[in-house]
Amino acid sequence: MAHNDNAPGKMTMTVIVPVYNEVEGLDRFAQVWREYTEASAHEVKALFVDDGSTDGSLEKIRNICEDPRFRYISFDRNRGLSTAIKAGIDCITDPLIGYIDADLQTTPFDFDTLLADADRYEAVVGYRAERKDSFSKKIQSKIANAIRRRLIGDGIIDTGCPLKVIRADVAKKLPFFDGMHRFIPALVQLEGGRVKQVPVRHFERVAGQSKFNIFNRSLKPMQDLLAYRWMRSRYIRYNIAERSEGACG
Repeated sequence: MAHNDNAPGKMTMTVIVPVYNEVEGLDRFAQVWREYTEASAHEVKALFVDDGSTDGSLEKIRNICEDPRFRYISFDRNRGLSTAIKAGIDCITDPLIGYIDADLQTTPFDFDTLLADADRYEAVVGYRAERKDSFSKKIQSKIANAIRRRLIGDGIIDTGCPLKVIRADVAKKLPFFDGMHRFIPALVQLEGGRVKQVPVRHFERVAGQSKFNIFNRSLKPMQDLLAYRWMRSRYIRYNIAERSEGACG
């Protein structure tokens, strides 16, 4: 990764880590996260969001969270990835919010590369320059990204890359719906935010199983894309030109 000579000073960020039946990989994630926090110049914490796991993930998370570098919340049942991200955003009070998957196909060490631009953009998002997925998975993702860019014009190379940093004040304003996790950069743009794209590393999955299939990788995203276009066409925007003292509290 290129060094940014204009990198900002120490930043404070909490990173959302959605978990659904990832018990096999959680110890590895925790170890890599500890190594990252010890090497990083920034103050970073991980917030696990257990999405109704049934494989013992929650018990493992409770044990990991005895270390103050980790925190968690847990749902009463499986709610889905978009809801997990929304709940994480609602809980976080730090000025920056990050997002990473627990499978470590991206590495937390690349957060420092994203944070180098976090003081100049509302969101900094990664894109997987050299993906380590199967051929069919890469083709499906490439087609889906091309269709999305064509239909909504967001210019985002890899919207599904699970490595993102967003200003908390922007993240808390984003309109949420089921499937919104596929459109986080576009939603930031909808709020008038600037999005920086940065290449990040990608690795093969070494534990657990992917939760994606042909339906939630192809058909469901198309439904969500149409929902986003509908919402964008009716999105309320305004600027107050003038107001009297005390008018808005």
